Amino acid sequence: MPTSTGIEAINVKVKKESAFVQALVTEMEKVIVGQRYLIERLLVGLLANGHILIEGVPGLAKTMSVKVLAQAIKTKFQRLQFTPDLLPADLIGTLIYNPKTGDFTTKKGPIFANIILADEINRAPAKVQSALLEAMQERQVTIGESTFKLDDPFLVLATQNPIEHEGTYPLPEAQVDRFMLKLEITYPTREEELKIMQRMAMTNKQIDVSAVVGPEDIIRARKVVDEVYIDERIERYIVDIVFATREPKAYKLDELTGMIQYGASPRATIYLSVAAKAHAFLQGRGYVVPQDVKSIGLDVLRHRVIPSYEAEAEDKRSEDIVKRIFEVVKVP
Repeated sequence: MPTSTGIEAINVKVKKESAFVQALVTEMEKVIVGQRYLIERLLVGLLANGHILIEGVPGLAKTMSVKVLAQAIKTKFQRLQFTPDLLPADLIGTLIYNPKTGDFTTKKGPIFANIILADEINRAPAKVQSALLEAMQERQVTIGESTFKLDDPFLVLATQNPIEHEGTYPLPEAQVDRFMLKLEITYPTREEELKIMQRMAMTNKQIDVSAVVGPEDIIRARKVVDEVYIDERIERYIVDIVFATREPKAYKLDELTGMIQYGASPRATIYLSVAAKAHAFLQGRGYVVPQDVKSIGLDVLRHRVIPSYEAEAEDKRSEDIVKRIFEVVKVP
């Protein structure tokens, strides 16, 4: 355990390196009304180097939020509209044959950018999803026999419509698990909606967003996030939360027995720890408190805890299960 002087030094470093966060939020709030939760979670993904899946009905500024975030960073941004006829080559690129020389040249696809907005990701076929999976997990792309590293930072921010909407397909579990966070976006409040109308209800409305952060700022901030102190008791608390999704009975959660088809994987433990550090960084702290874990926990676990048929019959969603686990598991 570091001394209080060591923690103080990390605090000072965090305060210095997190100065750009407020500038980034201010730029985003020029366009986005409310949605503080969405903005904060996008920043957690950015700082924790984790991809984000955003779910919500159309019209809730999911796509706009990602575009505005990309505009506020001096970096390469690509928006990909996922459709049922999309091919892997449309995403990663392809080999083009030159009949004169008999050679193949590589034409790189739009995946070669820093921030990728995968819009309506659950409308694309399985082959496209598998091509995206390699890019997300390995941070590389294979075209023909050659493998190309993707630039750093590389972040996939995907939006999807709720699964019951027409023309959508459930994403494979392996791919959903690659997303650090899954966010569920809800409707704005009455006051927020009034502000949205006053700000945006014009036929030729264009709000300029300035690029206030560079990729080097993000990479430097990520190194500081890695230094954020997390006590062993909080690490054990994270492990307990994840184990409670697999063995609820061992944590006196008898009512959840038979409700969980699959619990969270070790990837959830890693992501919960890293995301808690990024959350502490955003609060200007150089150390993690249990509230960081609780704040970010639902977003890390909601897509990793798969309810059983029994739970669905009782109208229990994964969110209900995760919330109950957080209520019962002892906080250090």
